[in-house]
Amino acid sequence: MSELSVQHLLGIKYINEKDIQLIFETADHFKEVINRSIKKVPSLRDITIANIFFENSTRTRLSFELAEKRLSADVINFSAGQSSVKKGETLIDTVNNILSMKVDMVVMRHPNPGAGIFLSKHVKAAIVNAGDGAHEHPTQALLDSFSIREKLGDVAGKKIVIVGDILHSRVALSNIFALRLQGAQVKVCGPKTLIPKHIESLGVEVETNLRKALNWCDVANMLRIQNERLDISYFPTTREYTQQFGVNKAFLDSLDKEIVIMHPGPINRGVEITSDVADSKQSIILNQVENGVAIRMAVIYLLASKIK
Repeated sequence: MSELSVQHLLGIKYINEKDIQLIFETADHFKEVINRSIKKVPSLRDITIANIFFENSTRTRLSFELAEKRLSADVINFSAGQSSVKKGETLIDTVNNILSMKVDMVVMRHPNPGAGIFLSKHVKAAIVNAGDGAHEHPTQALLDSFSIREKLGDVAGKKIVIVGDILHSRVALSNIFALRLQGAQVKVCGPKTLIPKHIESLGVEVETNLRKALNWCDVANMLRIQNERLDISYFPTTREYTQQFGVNKAFLDSLDKEIVIMHPGPINRGVEITSDVADSKQSIILNQVENGVAIRMAVIYLLASKIK
């Protein structure tokens, strides 16, 4: 059996194209499993996984937990809000205390970029990065690419535009890495204040006109404005942002071709996209949610097979 080139999933930056294809092939298998009447497999019966979230999360956390339970792993959920972290306990102490309970894998979300990398050097467990600050969110990028592959047959050669708050988005960065690795063309679109200065060095183009961007692309990945990360005002008002960079059904129907709409969630309905776009036949948002469980099952399964 093929195996991943890495012991941890810390970011798309650290894996290669073969790793991505192996994860997708494994996810294809697990997608069949989760659509059966009996949705569990006994693959990880002797593995214990701790979900450690230092930031709020609903969808990602539930998706990981469901993936782990579908694989029959033992699961510990840890939320920093109700823990000794509030009393000043360090990250390494927190995780080591959890690992002393004989945990094999840690799925961690943390507000600081690089927290997963730091942890991987100090603890004996496989680490899955479930989002580190505005840095990376690798499983989201994998499920996004997997959803494009499912819808359009392949990612290579496809034109993808990522629209919105690129500056604060770990989803955007991981998606750029993943899409470029697979041979897609990528553009980013949004207010100039929300586009990182040297983004072109990642091999992407910047387009500030939304209509031009959408007429060019096969797929538009619409990101939400990360209000929790906006320490200053990057645009005058939400209404003005929506007028320039929001998509409604009339706008979608007026394009030169039919494009695919994606969104990593949670959606600010009426801001980046309207409800009639989110719920339209061009949207694959619910497919992304379903594929998230299969992708996370694949990642956990493949990393668990490397635990000695």
